[in-house]
Amino acid sequence: MKRLLLAFSIISLIGLSSCSKKGENNLPAQNLPAGTHAVKILDNVNAAGYTYLQVDENGNQYWIAAPQTNVQKGEIVYYSNGMEMKNFHSTTLNKTFDSILFVQAVSTEAAPNSLSAAHSQTQNIQKEPISIEPLKGAKTIADIYSQKKSLEGHSVEIKGKVVKFNPDIMNRNWIHIQDGSSFGEDYDLLVTSTDNVAVGDVIVVQGTVALDKDFGAGYSYPVMIENAKVKSSSQK
Repeated sequence: MKRLLLAFSIISLIGLSSCSKKGENNLPAQNLPAGTHAVKILDNVNAAGYTYLQVDENGNQYWIAAPQTNVQKGEIVYYSNGMEMKNFHSTTLNKTFDSILFVQAVSTEAAPNSLSAAHSQTQNIQKEPISIEPLKGAKTIADIYSQKKSLEGHSVEIKGKVVKFNPDIMNRNWIHIQDGSSFGEDYDLLVTSTDNVAVGDVIVVQGTVALDKDFGAGYSYPVMIENAKVKSSSQK
């Protein structure tokens, strides 16, 4: 009988130990806002304005990418609204991800207000005190917004200052420019291109006007310039 009790005790201890190890990566139970994910950071690397995170969500390991932020391995962070990219190759990291989620932001707090604030910071670009003389025969940002219906599908040329640059997403670079003009509350224009620029550059872009583009994860634009060729303002 004693031997049976001892054997049962050993089996019970092994079972408890296995359960403890299996649940080590489980995140603490909590009431999260709808659509919010809590993940533990396994690895992180910053590159070209982005933070790439390998994360664990209750045993499911995967990669996400967010605008560069200061986080550490082992931290619990929260995100929502991810846009999946399959077979995504990062030229900066020289790495191909079988699958990666691009998210608007990650936060160390789960409160809805904190996440909303983080999202709004990535979407709302402040108007800068810029005054750029437009090129002869070219458009201004105010022109493009006010004439967008008639310009849809047409090639336009515009001069502006780079205020934000996100490289190497969906096989293109994402460039935000301003020129000091505005139409109502619209003063920032998104341009996609395979050409590289830097924040602060004054550039001339030529590309096609596209309307009502929705890339998911909250990234939607009423007007943008696609497939643009970029040159510096000093180039002829």
